[in-house]
Amino acid sequence: MSFIGHATNELEVIVYETSAEGNKMQRLSVFPKGEKEVKIKLLPKKKFQTITGFGGSFTEASAHLLNQISKANRTKILNAYFGEEGANYSLTRTHMNSCDFSLGHYSYAPVEGDKELNHFSIEEDQEDLIPMIKEAMAISKEGFKIIASPWTAPPWMKTNKDWRGGKLMQKYYKTWALFFSKYIEAYQKEGIKIWGITVENEPLGNDNNWESMHFSAEEMTGFVTHYLGPQLRADHKDVKILGYDQNRGDELVHWMKVMYKDKSSAQYFDGTAVHWYASTFEWFPKSLQFAHKSAPNKYLIQTEACVDSEVPKWKDDQWYWTKEATDWGWDWAPAEDKYLHPKYVPVYRYARDIIGCLNNWVDGWIDWNMVLNKQGGPNWFKNWCVAPVLVDEKNDEVYFTPIYYVLAHFSKYIRPGAVRIGFKNSDDSLMVTAAQNPDGTIALIIFNPSTQANNISVALGRKEVSIAIAAQALQTVIIPEQN
Repeated sequence: MSFIGHATNELEVIVYETSAEGNKMQRLSVFPKGEKEVKIKLLPKKKFQTITGFGGSFTEASAHLLNQISKANRTKILNAYFGEEGANYSLTRTHMNSCDFSLGHYSYAPVEGDKELNHFSIEEDQEDLIPMIKEAMAISKEGFKIIASPWTAPPWMKTNKDWRGGKLMQKYYKTWALFFSKYIEAYQKEGIKIWGITVENEPLGNDNNWESMHFSAEEMTGFVTHYLGPQLRADHKDVKILGYDQNRGDELVHWMKVMYKDKSSAQYFDGTAVHWYASTFEWFPKSLQFAHKSAPNKYLIQTEACVDSEVPKWKDDQWYWTKEATDWGWDWAPAEDKYLHPKYVPVYRYARDIIGCLNNWVDGWIDWNMVLNKQGGPNWFKNWCVAPVLVDEKNDEVYFTPIYYVLAHFSKYIRPGAVRIGFKNSDDSLMVTAAQNPDGTIALIIFNPSTQANNISVALGRKEVSIAIAAQALQTVIIPEQN
């Protein structure tokens, strides 16, 4: 591995860039001439959170699609996500029972009234999900963590007897806690270790559109304190419990106050999970800062994100760099919230959000579906979305969208155990974050959303190097360990 910069006081770096001009994780040796000079000074002695990882989600939809394409393309996609030469994902998520990105409704506990879960079975996952996870495990050299989330308990445990909405009946709290334990054990028997769970995907609900189950902050905290926490500590003491699992903003602040109100509840929560759907461009730093201050020694992980309510554009890189995407709120957000849901650039949304999250104490960031088709499914509710990798299963074609490369800029070069470090940036029009990896290398991420290239001076201690970033571009700058 060779670095740019060879003079005594010149900082050695390797630069990778993804840009609207067409670079896709391209290693640069020649730089454009920028319009202005931006100074970035790295401050490795100023340390923040330890990074848990970056990655995407194993869904039945993605796993099913991989079964519909050729072995060569299936392997190509999984290598691209989990191989050392690819994005090298280190943190992932999957669903317990069905979700909207399933082929239909199912539960591992289908027998009504089975309070002891004698008929519990993960057979539904044997054809699609489990093989996908196992193949990814075989490819990944360093391994990756898996977080599992339920969208709903089986309808027979719920107040409304439906897959959508409703609440868990009090008489089934113990059974539902046991359900988590049996799921972890069943996957363990398949050779798959579940690193953590979230208590409920989006407990505030989704207007009863697809699988969901409602908890208030007080109800979830009570369930964890008296049922789920004791159950998992007895059966699977190393499995992490993450609370909340919905959008940032005022609701996150409220849930943090309830979850960590005293030692009896806080002892069972290992961290908090958040999503990004409250806005297309705002990452709500005040709520993330509050979440960290409320539980400074706990995990704060972004567990789901996607370009939602969009049919993906096929083999049209430019669309992903253009301000044309809309989200769920574009059509029906309340008038007072419309400003949070403008049209946006998909690449910008990912780059801005990940950097914004990292700079506000988030330690892990997980995308939603790894693979979808040209329609943005399969999805039983027809809730079409975009994934970083798209396939045409009928013609056995694969399209790596620009979003894939944006995610790889973080997942490939900021490794688990890295520590986010401080920096000074002379130009706020550029977004910047930096982390020092366990091997001593520093990964500096620079995002330039402007239509002009910029010259950049990167300084570390007494050493400095001059590079440049193209217009509409994301760069990862790798700096070797300093002696």
